[in-house]
Amino acid sequence: MLLRLPWSDRLAREGGGLSGQALMAAADTATVIAVSAARGGFVPMTTVQQSTTFQRAVTGSDVLIEVFLTKLGRRMAFADITMTPEGSAEAAARASTVYALLG
Repeated sequence: MLLRLPWSDRLAREGGGLSGQALMAAADTATVIAVSAARGGFVPMTTVQQSTTFQRAVTGSDVLIEVFLTKLGRRMAFADITMTPEGSAEAAARASTVYALLG
């Protein structure tokens, strides 16, 4: 699944780089959307674990967020997320998430 985080100066830190919190929130939200799509609709879920590695700054560019569900069980979901500035071949950040499915 591919999603987009549009560039916004409001999400940038002093110096012009997109804040890490914005990328982490994007990865978290993208996982909810991917799990909901794979299950055919939203069910209550909660983040159990999220690990994010920042590899380079994003400046003045939308971020493409690619989500790959590595395992989708009845009670748990696992995902890997790659966040790449539009027009770049190099990832800016990677995340892995684990969710508990409550419904």
